[in-house]
Amino acid sequence: MKKNPIIPFILIMAFGIGLIFFLSIEGVNNKGEIAADKEAAENGEEVATSDEFDPAAFAQGKCIMCHGGNFEGQGNAPSLVATKLSEDDIKGVLTNGRGGMPAGLVPAENIDAMAAWVKSLGEK
Repeated sequence: MKKNPIIPFILIMAFGIGLIFFLSIEGVNNKGEIAADKEAAENGEEVATSDEFDPAAFAQGKCIMCHGGNFEGQGNAPSLVATKLSEDDIKGVLTNGRGGMPAGLVPAENIDAMAAWVKSLGEK
């Protein structure tokens, strides 16, 4: 018995169309919530989002590879805990890079929060 090679493609297409349909329904159901968030943003109100920047979580994902698990430095990466840099100097390093530290690792809109967090490591 010979199998028809077109059947898997038809099944994948049907699955894709069904997925698009159900995601569209989900979007329609959330229309009121989306409109309320947009209206609040237009009125200058702060809209709570689940993706607010968390410097500690960002550092766990990006910084521990070079600066170590406790941010005390390892290899050529200096300690973040014992840094003598001012908060403005830290912002400059985050923006422009320095030595092995790449520029632009932290998104520009989050540099202030990240620099304050790094500076607070030495105050603990």
